[in-house]
Amino acid sequence: MKQICTTIILLALTIITGCASVNAPKADPLEGLNRTTFKVNETVDDYVLKPVAKGYQAVTPTFVRAGVSNAFSNISDVGTSVNNLLQGKPGNAVSDVGRFLVNSTLGILGLFDVATGMGLEKHEEDFGQTLGSWGVGSGPYLVLPILGPSTLRDTAAKPVDAYTGYSRYIGHVPTRNSTQALGIVSFRADLLNTTSTLDEASLDKYQFIRDAYLQRRLSQVYDGKAPQAMRDKLEEDLDVPDVPGATKAAPKVEMKPGDKPAEKTEQAPATSTTSATPKESDKK
Repeated sequence: MKQICTTIILLALTIITGCASVNAPKADPLEGLNRTTFKVNETVDDYVLKPVAKGYQAVTPTFVRAGVSNAFSNISDVGTSVNNLLQGKPGNAVSDVGRFLVNSTLGILGLFDVATGMGLEKHEEDFGQTLGSWGVGSGPYLVLPILGPSTLRDTAAKPVDAYTGYSRYIGHVPTRNSTQALGIVSFRADLLNTTSTLDEASLDKYQFIRDAYLQRRLSQVYDGKAPQAMRDKLEEDLDVPDVPGATKAAPKVEMKPGDKPAEKTEQAPATSTTSATPKESDKK
């Protein structure tokens, strides 16, 4: 995972200066490349991840799937506690440690979420959010192969997040690979209903996901209290800039059933500029 993340970061840094599009949003200068990667990811999802997730959902009882999701969520509380501490929120960090200890014991290795019922709130923090809280900008939007939506800042933070994950501490390779595969399938199964609704509702799925991701990350960095100026700046950066010299196409008017085409208005015949005074020969 460390080698993969490092390769992704180097690739991102290499392509940022050479593939920027002049008419792409400021927040997404690599839109052309990102859309290509997005299509590849969609293909992999359609033919591999989604069918496997549906099969997992079909053969696995609901309470088992919930237990698996809870177990992976419980492990993530370790990294969340570390990042809360780095962000200067010791109270949340202590709460996250408490969640992990309670769910790992009373919740039987995290299979049951006992901590929430005890008033220990679930938080979501990663090193990308920590960098954001330190004032590091998100940088350009990136779509990573397989991993999906990200930014330059969040991509650079992934190797650090790997240190607080579970996979690097499982020495038995088959067990580590099986655990990672189960985590991916479980995560994808949890999103089946969401992605189905998204496919039906959005006209431009890429743009919808990009805008939602960037808005969500901004909200997460500021714990849901992003300054209005920052939100306005993001909206401005997501607008497509006008290209100098480009002519805008006339809007296409769609006809509704029952509408009649507009009748052409007849132009009045042009008035002759010659004098209407009769000739001398016509006066007789």
